[in-house]
Amino acid sequence: MEETVSSVVSELEDLRGNPQPPPLSEKTLTDLQLLLRHSLTESLYDELASKNLSPSSLIPPVASAMDSSSLLASDVFLSLLLSPNAPVFTLFTPISFLSFLRSLRRSCKAQSQPGPVQDASQAQPRKRKRAPRARAKDPQNDDGSSSPDPGLLLRVLEKLVRVMDFIHLDRFPETLKSLIQTVAELPATALHTCGSPAQYSKLLGLCSRVLDAVLEPEHGEPSATAAEVLKSLCPLALAAKSQARAFALGFVTGLGAKCDGVRKALVSFPRYLAMKAPEKAEPRALAVDSIMEVVRVLEVEEQIAFVKYVVQMAHGKSNLRLLAVDLILNLVTSLKNPFGVDSESGVSEVWGVWCLEALVKRCSDVSGVIRARALSNLGQVVGFLARDERTSVVLREFMGFGKGGDGSVVGGMNDMLRKRCMDDKAAVRKAALLLVTNLTALLGGAIDEVVLKTMGLACSDPLISMRKAAIAALSEAFRTFSAETVITEWLHSVPRLIIDNESSIQEECENMFQELVLDRISRATSATSSYSEFPSNRKMKGKGIDNEMEMLFPNGILYLLREICNGEVSPWVKKICTNLGKKKRLNHKIVCALQNIIRVSESIWLRHSMPIEQWTAPPGAWFLLSEVSIFLSKAVDWEFLHHHWQLLDKHEVEGEFKSPFVQKNAFVEEESVECNSVAWASDRVFLLQTISNVSVELPPEPAADLAHNLLKRVEEFNMHSTEVDAHLKALKTLCKRKASNLEEAEALVLKWVHQVLSRASEIIEKFISENSEQNTQGSFFTPPRSGTGKGRKSTAMSKSLSKAVTAIYTVGSLVIVCPSADMSNVVPLLHTIITSGSSGPKLNKLPGPATSLQQEAPSFYIQGWLAMGKFCLADGKLAKNYIPLFVQELEKSKSAALRNNIVVMMADFCVRYTALVDCYIAKITRCLLDPCELVRRQTFILLSRLLQRDYVKWRGVLFLRFLLSLVDESEKIRELADFLFGNILKVKSPLLAYNSFVEAVFVLNDCRVHNGHRESQGPRTETQLFSISGTDEKSRSKRMHIYVSLLKQMAPEHLLATFAKLCAEILAAASDGLLNIEDENGQSVLQDAFQILGCKEIRIPSTRASSDSADVEEEGGESGSAARGKAITQAVKKGLVQNTVPIFIELKRLLETKNSPLIGSLMECLRIILKDYKNEIDDILVADKQLQKELIYDIQKYEAAKAKAAVAEAVGTKPKSGSNQAPDVSKNLTKTQAQTFGQSKYSNKLPSDSRIASAMADAAAAAQARSVLREINNGTATPPLSSLNVPKVKSCTGMGNSKHVKRMDVIQSVMKRQSFDSDGEN
Repeated sequence: MEETVSSVVSELEDLRGNPQPPPLSEKTLTDLQLLLRHSLTESLYDELASKNLSPSSLIPPVASAMDSSSLLASDVFLSLLLSPNAPVFTLFTPISFLSFLRSLRRSCKAQSQPGPVQDASQAQPRKRKRAPRARAKDPQNDDGSSSPDPGLLLRVLEKLVRVMDFIHLDRFPETLKSLIQTVAELPATALHTCGSPAQYSKLLGLCSRVLDAVLEPEHGEPSATAAEVLKSLCPLALAAKSQARAFALGFVTGLGAKCDGVRKALVSFPRYLAMKAPEKAEPRALAVDSIMEVVRVLEVEEQIAFVKYVVQMAHGKSNLRLLAVDLILNLVTSLKNPFGVDSESGVSEVWGVWCLEALVKRCSDVSGVIRARALSNLGQVVGFLARDERTSVVLREFMGFGKGGDGSVVGGMNDMLRKRCMDDKAAVRKAALLLVTNLTALLGGAIDEVVLKTMGLACSDPLISMRKAAIAALSEAFRTFSAETVITEWLHSVPRLIIDNESSIQEECENMFQELVLDRISRATSATSSYSEFPSNRKMKGKGIDNEMEMLFPNGILYLLREICNGEVSPWVKKICTNLGKKKRLNHKIVCALQNIIRVSESIWLRHSMPIEQWTAPPGAWFLLSEVSIFLSKAVDWEFLHHHWQLLDKHEVEGEFKSPFVQKNAFVEEESVECNSVAWASDRVFLLQTISNVSVELPPEPAADLAHNLLKRVEEFNMHSTEVDAHLKALKTLCKRKASNLEEAEALVLKWVHQVLSRASEIIEKFISENSEQNTQGSFFTPPRSGTGKGRKSTAMSKSLSKAVTAIYTVGSLVIVCPSADMSNVVPLLHTIITSGSSGPKLNKLPGPATSLQQEAPSFYIQGWLAMGKFCLADGKLAKNYIPLFVQELEKSKSAALRNNIVVMMADFCVRYTALVDCYIAKITRCLLDPCELVRRQTFILLSRLLQRDYVKWRGVLFLRFLLSLVDESEKIRELADFLFGNILKVKSPLLAYNSFVEAVFVLNDCRVHNGHRESQGPRTETQLFSISGTDEKSRSKRMHIYVSLLKQMAPEHLLATFAKLCAEILAAASDGLLNIEDENGQSVLQDAFQILGCKEIRIPSTRASSDSADVEEEGGESGSAARGKAITQAVKKGLVQNTVPIFIELKRLLETKNSPLIGSLMECLRIILKDYKNEIDDILVADKQLQKELIYDIQKYEAAKAKAAVAEAVGTKPKSGSNQAPDVSKNLTKTQAQTFGQSKYSNKLPSDSRIASAMADAAAAAQARSVLREINNGTATPPLSSLNVPKVKSCTGMGNSKHVKRMDVIQSVMKRQSFDSDGEN
């Protein structure tokens, strides 16, 4: 060992006097380590003393070695400090300790990889892949190895823990700070250094011990040291999930038991984390988790203080508001007793209400991302709190639905939900629906009808996720309580989605219908069976039939059945039942339930001693039974069907219950019977459908008897028209059941069809002849006849008419049932009927008077057309001859019912004979402007279906005529049009709006002076009919609504192209003289173009290009493709404006020469364009500064004149009670000028003097602008007003002292410019 000591001392002696000694060699470091390990430091120090060397001479070369990233030197340095009887104060220096810390950091960073912290499972593969590269890049390490020994690193950390007991760092704050930062970084940087998870866990433990040691008082003030430790651990706490993050959070949460100074720093740490939290979604969620880990270990008072801080954060910047919204959710769901309902906790402050208030406010945030997040989190909070009865009571009171709820709170919550359910952002709408879903249980039946309607509209949203959310929200409301409004909205919104293009939505629709409708009705079996056990229940007796039924069938089952058979719902119910039946998902319990409901209804009716001939089953019961019986025929009881058929058929045959037709000669007393009559007829129809469905299961003899009975009923021709089809269908089905083969069945059908046709022909012919004779006789009776005879004659005629109408309807139905039947005898009769309405010279001459069935028997006349339409569907040759007659009648008929029927028939013809009808489509589209709303809606729906199925093409005038439906008087038609253009056409024909936009501008204004107008060669009256020409505000607003609807369907690139087309085909045409701007229609076109170019829908802001992605929170970096697309868009916009500005300048000069009132619209449009494309304008006009100054001046002058006109109007209307005038004035002001009037938008507190002063200020600004113009143009551009021949007028404000004010008044009196403000400034 003496040789070892001598070699070490000799090397140190060689370094004597060197101010920057080189590092010790590895051999010397190894020798020193050996001496220190065997506790031979005494001999070493003695030898140093013999050579006049101080023990401190060991430190500089060792420090140099540590600076060379030698971990061995670090081990030697710490061993020297730990050696027995070591002069610690002599050996320890801040410089050497900093060298030690640098060595520690470098040894770990040599193996660490840049990027986020990863766990060991993710890091090990990278280590194996990149280790050879590290050795190749750094072959000249001092220790000759590419990676440090993990065991050596752990030994160094162990010795560091021991050294902390010997040294006091309170005198060296920078050294202490460096130590804390180094140790805090080790869990992340040493991840790749440790060879195994066990070694890494040991390293984390040693780091924790070191950080615990630095918190001792001898190293400084604990509060300041703890703050530095927490600050250094913040990056680990906010990192991705890993062992390092767990270490940091574990260490921080363990500080709760420390001294007060450390705890003070711990209390402030969550706020520090909140300030450092990243903005991206996933890292922000990790930050929230870390914050909550720390908050949970705080005391209750400290937690409440942090809650107050978070509530204040909710009013800060956008990133803090978003973080506060997430924190509030975790605070309410993680901490105890947010509402003070737990008396044991002793918490007096209800901090949960503060959180709810902040969350509700953020639901109306200006940022769509924050709104969506707040709504989503509020929904989760509601769902969490609703689990506990005590917290749910507090929540109800806060929401305004409890006993102590304030009506204004309810209104405020409902108002917020309405707005958010109709928000522009899809993510906000979806979150609002989820909130409504969770609020349903709390609302207690108090769902706002507007919110319900909004949820129903959301079922038609173009986004699949939105439709699913709307289904879930409405279904949860229906599941929770069975209010009639909820049932109605659900049935009108959800079942229709069975025809949705998305299969998952169809399946969800089927599942919800089965659960909420079929299963709910099936559960009624138990109620009806229990009732049958107590037929003489006295408690229910005397309460009325309706009340008794409601008590037996709660949860709105009867109302549900009644709404199912609604005309708007029944088609979707049929489709759903068919789908469920094909999938074998229908249960026989539904059949038993419906049969029991009908039986119980009959029993209650009889128990109340009511006449059975007036009984009808609960509405919808027979309808639903007829739909499900197709797939559950074995579950239907034949005795049940037979009993009710005999019941209904018996009273009809005996004449005790009639189903009268409402004719123009019908008595008023019969109107009260009509509703019950229709219900009775509907029961028979659905009963017959049910019998047809289960006919396969019927015994042969009852089937034959029933067929004979049905045929007998048909031949009497006294049924309601709704019953005829059911009877014929049932007859055909029973014939097939009776026959042994198909040929025999067809023969049987043909036999009774010809029999019925013969009988019907006789009745029709007889009625026509009687009508002709009556008209012949009536033409010679000049004096009035007696009233009694006339009444009897009218009654007989009414019965004859009713029979004839049924006969002719039956004829038409027979053609559908059996198209192969011989109809040659009936066609001439139908021809006579449909041509009886045509007038000619010969029909008006005596002695042969006209036989106008159209006037005498309108229902018979309409049924004649309907029957002829069915004949034409069965016979192509007949259709070719009669389709022109249908079109002619459609144009001239005054009967809305007939026009409606003909439109339906023409739609059927279009499917069957597309080529024959195609040339008449333009005439059919005239019904889009029919005076009857039903005809307009029917035409729109039928043509839309034909267009979707490609039977009709979007060519010619069809698309342009459809545009008028967007501004129809009927709200239902407008909703249908919005759905067609916004959902269907946007997907099916995305270029349609772009290709026809400019043409639509000319057509809507009835302008025929441009080549783009396709109808310029058409008749003038027709083009005027389908235009909204006019300069009045109502016409302009209608046209603008159509333009905006089309612009919303365009992609960003199409908006740019439309902008260019408007400039090229309208503005350039006007400046070149192709468009006559002196013509009223031409002016309207130009003014519309200015409004379109200035509207916000045609602009492409940064958020519009990625509107879909903005709805979802995509907070990642901008991808390369998005960046390229943005660059291309900017380039296209710049080129577009380069071509646009010269057109505007030329058109401006032209309008100025003609003193056109359109200058105001042009300047307003130009101002918006210059504002939106400010950067591009600067680049375009960089070479022409003069032009740039002139444009800016013109805009300033226009703005000053407009503001002064607004002020003058305000002053002029001051004496009037104009409390509502302030908003109108403020709308016409620019952003800067609105500051003057902003405070008086909703009140009229602005004094008269201040308004006058404002007017003077505007006049002074205008004078200054003129002086600027004179400086630019050397005083030659603008002639003095005195040289102009203008009339002398007085100032409207009474301030005529100023010369400039007078001149502005003169300008205002000569040129009155109309202003059309853009929505983009709102």
